[in-house]
Amino acid sequence: GSQVSYDNASDEMPTQEEGMQMKEKDHTEEMEENVVPVEIETGEVMHPALVVSTSKAYKALFTKMRDVRTKSEDFVPYSKRAMRLLAEDALAEFPSQKITIQTPCGPCEGVKTLDPSEMCAVSIVRSGDALLESVRECLPGISVGKILIQRDESHPDKIPKLFYSKLPPNVQKKFVLLCDPMLATGGSAIMALDVLVVKYKISQHRIIFANMICAPEGIKAVGKAYPKIKIVTACIDSHLNDDKFIVPGLGDYGDRFFNTQE
Repeated sequence: GSQVSYDNASDEMPTQEEGMQMKEKDHTEEMEENVVPVEIETGEVMHPALVVSTSKAYKALFTKMRDVRTKSEDFVPYSKRAMRLLAEDALAEFPSQKITIQTPCGPCEGVKTLDPSEMCAVSIVRSGDALLESVRECLPGISVGKILIQRDESHPDKIPKLFYSKLPPNVQKKFVLLCDPMLATGGSAIMALDVLVVKYKISQHRIIFANMICAPEGIKAVGKAYPKIKIVTACIDSHLNDDKFIVPGLGDYGDRFFNTQE
């Protein structure tokens, strides 16, 4: 993904208030400038703010993760490696500011990222907890929130139900990374985003949704409900099957990661 930069008219660093205003302005502009993925067959826009992580490492890691023969004890380390890549790319999509630092050999241009105190990582329990831990490995000081949503497996559309949400104080002032490895129908993601936007009053442009593998149906559903919220994913798969699982996908991420398969 691309980094956001903030150029000030003078060489002086902006005040904290000015910096935040620039962050919000430029963050919104960056999302509008992203290349918009379209479906080749229909030309339909899947999502106005979708970023696909492009590390070459994913191909080999996903091969192991998708393989039905891969046991949980092997699935977990491959998954953690892939999630760490995704976590870094998703965090890199948040606002940053151009700075110049001094190396042992001379000056060098770089970027200053958000302080962890300005951010919050929120997991959709239970699968999202796995991705959340990779985010915390990148930023140990980040605050954490939890949203518990479960699909009604007896319903033909696998409709989601909200059971619990707990977020840090003043979360509406933070930049939020929502974590869930799989985006299938989009039902759980939209419900979680409803919690963030409606209940906790978090501005859409402050939220990024990170997931490992997604289906076009889920991308379009989330894009229709929340077009200003950026999605960062590692892979767009083909479609959903009749059981609302991603194809080819990798099965139930939570069951495979937490070793609870029957």
